[in-house]
Amino acid sequence: MLKLFESLREDLPTASLDLSPRRYGLVVACDGGLLEVSGLAVPVGAQCRVAHGRAQVLLAEAIGFRNGRTLMMLLGDTVMLRPGARVYAEGHPGMLPVGDAFLGRAVDGEGHPIDDAGPLHPRALWPSGGVRTGALDRSPVRQAFDVGVRSLNALTTFGVGQRIGIMAGSGVGKSVLIDMIAHGTDADVVIVGLIGERAREVSEFVERHMAGPKRDHTVVVAVPADHAPNLRLRGAMLATSLAEYFRAEGKRVLLIMDSLTRVAHAGREIGLLLGEPGAARGYPPSALATITKLVERAGNSAASGGSITGIYTVLADGDNQDDPVVDTARAILDGHIVLSRDLAQRGQYPAVDIAASLSRVMNDIVAPAHQRLAREFRALVATYEANRDLVLMGAYRAGADPQLDRAIAMHAALSAFLGQDAGEVVPLERATAELSALLGSP
Repeated sequence: MLKLFESLREDLPTASLDLSPRRYGLVVACDGGLLEVSGLAVPVGAQCRVAHGRAQVLLAEAIGFRNGRTLMMLLGDTVMLRPGARVYAEGHPGMLPVGDAFLGRAVDGEGHPIDDAGPLHPRALWPSGGVRTGALDRSPVRQAFDVGVRSLNALTTFGVGQRIGIMAGSGVGKSVLIDMIAHGTDADVVIVGLIGERAREVSEFVERHMAGPKRDHTVVVAVPADHAPNLRLRGAMLATSLAEYFRAEGKRVLLIMDSLTRVAHAGREIGLLLGEPGAARGYPPSALATITKLVERAGNSAASGGSITGIYTVLADGDNQDDPVVDTARAILDGHIVLSRDLAQRGQYPAVDIAASLSRVMNDIVAPAHQRLAREFRALVATYEANRDLVLMGAYRAGADPQLDRAIAMHAALSAFLGQDAGEVVPLERATAELSALLGSP
């Protein structure tokens, strides 16, 4: 029994006793999940407690202020909320809990455990908006990052500190691909933010990745789709803040955010509640700025020597690659992996469209011979896909195009190289050797 209180006993000497009078405000209006509170001046981002009856407590977050009133958004449902309910400020405004206590745990957007492994007592705080640094404080990407996927390692090689997006429509294999990356990576710490996903996927991911040998350096922050938009946004900020904390300790961190589109959706809901116009296909400017700020927090740190390699999934609604979120992410990221529904329907997994995918740092981190082999592979795949209908109809006459003749002859081998079982791990050196063996040394 005493072991249950051991972590709490250790925190008591460092806890401070606040004897100042407690200020509170009153709920004067409620419009959906938006509350107007009078008499309580708290900064934007502050978390508050709404007391509305015996043993019933709601949490809310300040998102703005207007005409002397503080605007708040509930972190739960408005059921049983009544006018005049008291609102108290809680915790540390603008700060999120971080620390080594999160390693091996699955938590929600507020940092509360959801894995039934006991309470959490983090002892450090980190700004929810990150610690802003100058552009020259970010070290360049100079070292390859092994993700354990043959096609990505060989043809779109990632770098330590790179930010890259996985873009696809629904049901094409984004979640399976990030599973493979999380399983095959060699990072010191893996932070996974499951934002706006189905609760079933959250439980399955935790079951797969929080029971093996990599559990002790993995953190899962999960906020399913049925949670409030500000809680989803808070979960994305918590995952990024944890990654920044471990980077400040000099560790090599892999941050996986699934998905960046759901974060933009949460920002859109909040922006529309505050009255912002939907400028880009219903997305207010603040929603697109939110994902830009999140992505820019990843990268290498010259001060600590640590790094955050960010992998962000982006849902292309209706397979539209010109969606505002897709376009914004493509512009700010250091590369993008496009998953093709056509390739998935042919049975190729992962369904990586090599011709449309790009790693902007690959030429800086791999040998010239590797670059030439990757370009040659891309050219063969692109040539075959451009003439695929002619080949299948029998309208192409062999010998008319030597490049196409070679692409047709090697099509089965090229497709086999791009495919990989979900549980298989192909290290970077092995992927490069297989690419060289397939195409021959240049």
